[in-house]
Amino acid sequence: MDVVEVTEGRTSFLVPRQDPRLQFPPGSGPVFYNSRMELNRDATILLLSVLRPESYLDAMGASGVRGLRVAHEVGIPVTINDRSEMAADLARRNVEALGLAVEVTREDANALMSERRFDTVDLDPFGTPAPFVDAAARSAARHLFVTATDTAPLCGAHLKAGMRRYFSRPRNTEYHAEVGLRTLLGFVAREVIKYDRGFEPLFCYAHEHFHRLHLRIRYGAAAADRTLARIGYVMQCGDCLYRSERTGMLPEPEKCPLCGADLVPVGPLWTGRINDNATLALMQEALPGITAGAGPRIARLLETCRQELETSSHYDYHVIAKALRVSPGGIESVIGQLQALGYRASRAHYSGTAIKTDAPLPVLEEVISGG
Repeated sequence: MDVVEVTEGRTSFLVPRQDPRLQFPPGSGPVFYNSRMELNRDATILLLSVLRPESYLDAMGASGVRGLRVAHEVGIPVTINDRSEMAADLARRNVEALGLAVEVTREDANALMSERRFDTVDLDPFGTPAPFVDAAARSAARHLFVTATDTAPLCGAHLKAGMRRYFSRPRNTEYHAEVGLRTLLGFVAREVIKYDRGFEPLFCYAHEHFHRLHLRIRYGAAAADRTLARIGYVMQCGDCLYRSERTGMLPEPEKCPLCGADLVPVGPLWTGRINDNATLALMQEALPGITAGAGPRIARLLETCRQELETSSHYDYHVIAKALRVSPGGIESVIGQLQALGYRASRAHYSGTAIKTDAPLPVLEEVISGG
């Protein structure tokens, strides 16, 4: 295997040489490594430096970079697993070069997670995590981390694939990133509560081509019931921009109060908060003490997430302005005017034109139109 040395954070490691001429260079090597996921891994290192779990499983390690960095930079016991013999051999080579006491296994991820328990289980597959969440929910003692890169099914662009994988009906709206993140959270919730467990989101976000969840596991039927109570729907008007949220397993038929059209249910999905502000604050405090190539971007992401409202959708103020045929003011001005009127309003972490607010749509339209 032709390899090159790469450095992320404080860790240098070997990865297969990639062909930069291809449309997707990470797929050209015999073992997968994607440099574009550095922010994802940096955020994991930062959060784990705050949580300090007793053990950590990188369930589908591929190049093993995530597990290598956790062991080297956080200093906790790590297991790196991958079914590929070449991936496991490369991981062992990197472990030896770094002088780490890391366990490398070559097992089916579902079998391994069904047989053993880990304080923190991290799923970062190529594509959908759906086939692995059930076993991960049973294996994770305290924390469950999940990455999904199949954003098209999650966001409603590939509707039937999203329905098959996540037992949900996502809708390709202007807030599709939020739909994808909450569809994934809702799916994981339904897998976890089967075992009389619940979860609390610590740090969940959508970024470019992936969604990422960091969850704290809670035990008992009461915790499962609290998690179940946050499953619901966004009720989206098919003719105008109106939408509302409803909790519950089955949505009741509703009419749009603005135009009278039927409201279309989007979900089931997670309607609760997606971040824990106390955890985000601890991460902000710890950020200067770690080496992170994506550090400035993570700092901005954390601050935006701390300010972000917990609503399950947003309004795109450019979409509203286009519908009203007006030129909108700056987004910060619009948010400030809504707050001055007594409403809550914020930006969203995944879009530069998104406004989250509890203001009724007519009020938002009036503010954007300059009324």
